[in-house]
Amino acid sequence: MKKTILTVMGVLVLSACATDPYTGESKVSKTAWGTGIGTAVGAGVGALIGGEKGALIGAGVGAATGAATGGYMDIQARKLRESLQGTGVQVARDGENIRLIMPNAITFNTNEDVMKTSANKVMDSIAVVAKEYDKTNLRIVGYTDSTGNDKINIPLSERRALAVANYMKLRGIAPSRLSSYGMGASNPIASNATPEGREQNRRVEIYFTNAQ
Repeated sequence: MKKTILTVMGVLVLSACATDPYTGESKVSKTAWGTGIGTAVGAGVGALIGGEKGALIGAGVGAATGAATGGYMDIQARKLRESLQGTGVQVARDGENIRLIMPNAITFNTNEDVMKTSANKVMDSIAVVAKEYDKTNLRIVGYTDSTGNDKINIPLSERRALAVANYMKLRGIAPSRLSSYGMGASNPIASNATPEGREQNRRVEIYFTNAQ
């Protein structure tokens, strides 16, 4: 029984190995990991119900479920990369989530919480993908550099995140899918000791998370 489950998982995962078109790396996609996990769970349940035959049937059902979840996020990430290419917005996978990093140079002027009109095209591109893939939620987080103190930085970052969330609402994203937070100068992605580092730390991030 154990050998059967491991064999099915091995075939599924190996068949899902591919070259990442953005990095050139050969790796197992998120879909493959989802497939493997789904296979294991499905096979275990199937084995309890119907022995080795049940394990094989359960593995197939579980694999389909796992692949659907991983594949959905993979496709959405690819669409976001295509839509945001050349804008300066970084698109990355963070576990099963998709993470967008938007520098303030794109979205806000220094010490302001009203979005630049030049950011509209970027936000519209994000909203189009978010509307198409409506099984994800958007968690929006604002950050500042370490200049100033928390009494200034946290409220400013909160207002900026809220401004992005409100824009998404205006573009048709359901409020139930949106949440916004301000983290001030926490979680820097570069050194605050240099102007270049502080510029990187002033940002808004959007996390696309599985809503199910």
